[in-house]
Amino acid sequence: MNFSLSDEQILFQESVDSFVAKEYSLDARRALAAGEDGFSRAHWARFAELGWLGLGLDEAHGGLGGSALDTAVLMEAFGRGLVAEPYLASIVMGGGLVEAAASGAQKSALLPALAAGELMLAFAYAEPRGRYDLAHVATRAEKSSAGAYLLNGHKSVVFHGASADSIIVSARTSGDTGDKNGIGLFLLDRAAPGLTLRPYPTVDGLRAAEVMLEDAQAEPMGEEGGAHGAIEAVIDHATIAVCAEAVGIMRTLIEMTRAYVDSRKQFGRAIGKFQVVQHALVDMYMAHELSKSLTYRAAAALGTVATATATAAATSAAKVQIGKAGKLIGEQAVQLHGGMGMTDEFAVGHYFKRLAMIETLFGNTDHHRRRFAEL
Repeated sequence: MNFSLSDEQILFQESVDSFVAKEYSLDARRALAAGEDGFSRAHWARFAELGWLGLGLDEAHGGLGGSALDTAVLMEAFGRGLVAEPYLASIVMGGGLVEAAASGAQKSALLPALAAGELMLAFAYAEPRGRYDLAHVATRAEKSSAGAYLLNGHKSVVFHGASADSIIVSARTSGDTGDKNGIGLFLLDRAAPGLTLRPYPTVDGLRAAEVMLEDAQAEPMGEEGGAHGAIEAVIDHATIAVCAEAVGIMRTLIEMTRAYVDSRKQFGRAIGKFQVVQHALVDMYMAHELSKSLTYRAAAALGTVATATATAAATSAAKVQIGKAGKLIGEQAVQLHGGMGMTDEFAVGHYFKRLAMIETLFGNTDHHRRRFAEL
């Protein structure tokens, strides 16, 4: 399936590719990963100046009103450089939740600051033993006698939680763990009493945190107890975004591998001339092309009148393909580069690690295969 980008999207893609090629060498990314935040706040400010932070946000609140397809174009380019900034956590998930569930006053307060790079958000939704079930919410939100909501619970793997100014937390106001009804969203300041963060680096060089809540005071966001649908929609959007990132990673691995086998000689000829190597490259190329088609199909579905079920099915189909293709392309790239493919000094291993992380994000391949079958 071929999705042709508009002239504006092609120019946008070229500008992002140019920025990434200039700013994201492996040494530069390794230096960022060793820093306190794990990313560059100067780059984040630059993203705001270029309008990237407001790309998918509503024009009425300082954004550009771009589509999910525009976000996919941006994320694909980010994948080519393994961009470390928290665009997924803060803009796609955080901003998406504000647009989907917040009140008018909250949108006016949060979205312009988000687009300007003055505010960073994180989304705390996953819990221990929850796997990929978005309804597995044991964290409780109870209204105090003073009228404030107090949160108690434990949230796991909150991406860039320690860098966020505010954290959006899913918590239960009624029902039992596993019920779709009774889940609400709450906005929590990072410095709120009762909030404890335990940050740590992830295997792909990014950052996450465990969030511990003990009578942490928070502001409700949206309808009480009816947030499951908004959470599911935002996670689907985030899933498509990381699929697009994976497409960019796969393309880069193929280019690097092709260049290597064309220059590496054995028995007096480049190993890329051997038929078995050519077959491996063709397999990698075909897996990438199918992944890109399914990803852009899912992104296009988000911008149409397709039903929620159809959009969810397209998202799961793309995620299954990304999981399979990422494993194939990553393993072949490492194999064809030999032992140096997994060394920290060489880029291939870093790309492969990010592909391995993406396979587990928002539901692994097996989870989305089952979901697709159910839908």
